[in-house]
Amino acid sequence: MKNKIFFEKKLQKNSSIFAAQRMIKYKLILLVMGALLLVESFFMGISSLVSAIYGEYDLPFLLLSTGITLITGLILVLLFRKTEKKVEKREAYLIVTLSWLILSFFGAIPFYISKAIPSYTDAFFETISGFTTTGASILNNIEEIPHGLLLWRSTTQWLGGMGIIVLSIAIIPLIKVGGLQLFNAEVPGISTYKLHPRIKGTAKKLWMVYFGFTLTEAILLYLGGMSVFDAVNHAFTTMATGGYSTKQASIAAFDSAYIHYVIIFFMIVAGTNFALSYFMITGQFKKVLKNTEIKFYLIILTIASLTVAFGLWHFMGHDIEYSIRHAMFQVVSIVTTTGYATVDYLLWVPKGFWVIILMLMFVGGSSGSTGGGVKVVRIHILFRNSYMEFKRLIHPHAVLPVRYNKASLPQNTINNVLAFTILYIMVIAFGTLIMSLTGLEFETAFGAVATSIGNIGPGIGDVGPASNFANISVFGKWFLGFLMLMGRLELFTVLIIFTKYFWKR
Repeated sequence: MKNKIFFEKKLQKNSSIFAAQRMIKYKLILLVMGALLLVESFFMGISSLVSAIYGEYDLPFLLLSTGITLITGLILVLLFRKTEKKVEKREAYLIVTLSWLILSFFGAIPFYISKAIPSYTDAFFETISGFTTTGASILNNIEEIPHGLLLWRSTTQWLGGMGIIVLSIAIIPLIKVGGLQLFNAEVPGISTYKLHPRIKGTAKKLWMVYFGFTLTEAILLYLGGMSVFDAVNHAFTTMATGGYSTKQASIAAFDSAYIHYVIIFFMIVAGTNFALSYFMITGQFKKVLKNTEIKFYLIILTIASLTVAFGLWHFMGHDIEYSIRHAMFQVVSIVTTTGYATVDYLLWVPKGFWVIILMLMFVGGSSGSTGGGVKVVRIHILFRNSYMEFKRLIHPHAVLPVRYNKASLPQNTINNVLAFTILYIMVIAFGTLIMSLTGLEFETAFGAVATSIGNIGPGIGDVGPASNFANISVFGKWFLGFLMLMGRLELFTVLIIFTKYFWKR
């Protein structure tokens, strides 16, 4: 009898512990939101300093926005500082998704209260497009925006490129337990290289590489004739594969082959797995040479660039250097989802050549890069799995695994790739239908959705490289903003929150 009572009490205790573990820790979520707002206020403050240097009208509005963000963050941190700090999977998904929304909400404040962007919908759209590194803009007067706000606009992309959660893991002592959960939720993908035994160390190394490349590009752009301000802004948005420019004409405003080639190089770097860049910098060349994804990535860029260059030379009569440079620039810009433009590819003839650009929108950068899209690794696995299906038809009883980096991929990885790709296509189809109902023509609706979910920036139709998203309806902008968030966090992180299972105890 005593044993029975003992086991019943133990069972009740274990059940209560399990239930407690399954409950979502909302106080912890608010605590982390507060810490992230403190980080955001710091970078917003830097933009305020730049505004003070230039002596422009945006200074009081940036200072006020910095104060609002800082005070809100401090209140949340002080109120919930004693809460348990262990982050479980469900908290991780909520924290990552909500953080991008909250940071965009506060990040839009300086644009709105300064009336640089009079509509809050437009201000939020511009900001979430920045944080998600999409680069889709509503601005028709970029050169008229004050320097402080322009730097803040570029900073949102730079922070969103490597990920503000990853930055926070690296620098905030608050996130002691559960950093891996947050890291995986913000940097989803097929595989993640571990650069350090602790996830905090990995985050630090990734940000060091990211910062190093950004600084190097800024210096090279300055040596090529850009002002310090333009060089820093374009380095921020190149390494983030975001595409925001300080000029309305984007990179076409800089008629310099040197600047174009520098940006091409760093777009390629930004679209490469940053862990591989770390291995290259530290002399671990074998790890880079053995990687299948980077080979496939460079093959795609080379073949597409040469094909488009041939078209520009043969059909449009441009000289060889011009054809190669602009073909490389647009192909690399689209594949890496940077979204810069030196030419309007919708004007290329025959039209098949800008259709190539449309196809490349679905590729994206490498896993572990700042690029969006489906990602090169998934495209490659899809090709290899399809090829193996032909062999399986001939040899149905043979064991024919899909190999990647000379290792057999587990079936659950292949299933994940197939599920992601199908879901990606379904979201584009559904999104195109929704945007068509807002009054857009099919071509524009499809282009807007494809470029938003892929975090690319320019699309096709009325949202091509020579246009922007200013004329999209209010509902359409909020909807596209949500698609940008889904694309940046690779669908599952956001969509799992809308499942019934997620909220069950």
